[in-house]
Amino acid sequence: MTFDLLDTGGGDRAVLVLHGGAGPRGVAPVVDHFAPRARVLAPTHPGWSGTPRPDWCTGVDDLALAYLDLLDDEDLADVAVVASSFGGWVAAELAVRDRGRRLGRLVLLDAIGPEIEGHPVRLPQPPPGAPGPDPADLAALRGYAGDRVADPKLLRRLARVRNPALLIWGEDDAVVPPAFGKAYAAAFADARFEVVPGAGHMPVLQAPGATFDLIDEFLG
Repeated sequence: MTFDLLDTGGGDRAVLVLHGGAGPRGVAPVVDHFAPRARVLAPTHPGWSGTPRPDWCTGVDDLALAYLDLLDDEDLADVAVVASSFGGWVAAELAVRDRGRRLGRLVLLDAIGPEIEGHPVRLPQPPPGAPGPDPADLAALRGYAGDRVADPKLLRRLARVRNPALLIWGEDDAVVPPAFGKAYAAAFADARFEVVPGAGHMPVLQAPGATFDLIDEFLG
């Protein structure tokens, strides 16, 4: 698959940054944070920011396989993944399928993906004129995620993932609440769950200091 890719080059480690429904701007602080000391790979998911989406690219699994192919093509190992919201779903699918052992540690920020009883995903619906995700980007998300915006099979599959994972959640997330994140973290074999006070669905934008402190401590 061909997709838009920001590749900063350089650095002694690789970090794959996966954006959510808000598009690349939602993870720009993550790219800026790691770029001085790491090679950052930050793809734009096909369909976001006006990019084309191939007709056959219809599911989150298609994105996960494409990004694993990218890591294979670049011959990268021990790749840290930092992923937000919908990007966290893609990251989880990457980890489930990582037979080539390309991935290292995972950081999921207010990630969606699994179906968790009692906690449906509530996509943002800003009032007219208010800032929010581009409607075309949200349409792309629904094209991958379906009407349920969840995969009922994902939660049980995560038990086979051995990568250490850190799940960070905004205390005031209205899309997927901390209880969703806690259940998500419990499905991994090796995961920590942290709540960031005063943040909503995008803690790297709303509480960057506390969020990056957690990320940096975890990634070492």
